[in-house]
Amino acid sequence: MTTDPTAAMPVPEALDALTLSRLGQLDPTGQARLVQRVLAAYLQSLARLRQQITESMAHGDQTAVRLSAHTLKSSSASIGALQLSSLCSSVEQAIREDQQEHLADLLARLQDEAERVDEAVRLLIAN
Repeated sequence: MTTDPTAAMPVPEALDALTLSRLGQLDPTGQARLVQRVLAAYLQSLARLRQQITESMAHGDQTAVRLSAHTLKSSSASIGALQLSSLCSSVEQAIREDQQEHLADLLARLQDEAERVDEAVRLLIAN
């Protein structure tokens, strides 16, 4: 008999429960602690990418911002941070289409959502 290790976890609003459940199904017994390990790795990546985005913007390097947002988009989707993933996509698009008037607002929203996701992931890891 297998059990879904994420089934007992309360899933914070910033994360998609179905995505986390699917991730948990890759480690049906939970013995490998796959979900917790993936979430811990995601937290490290999130911190690094948030810093890269901030520093790249401060230096006016929008190509680096776009690349960091692209990486964050994919990893966020994989753990169920769908709103954050969507904001990353919007940042990428704004840079590609040279929509400077929207970029500052999008980046502020991205950072706010990244903070919510960070807190949500930390909550799950603690359980």
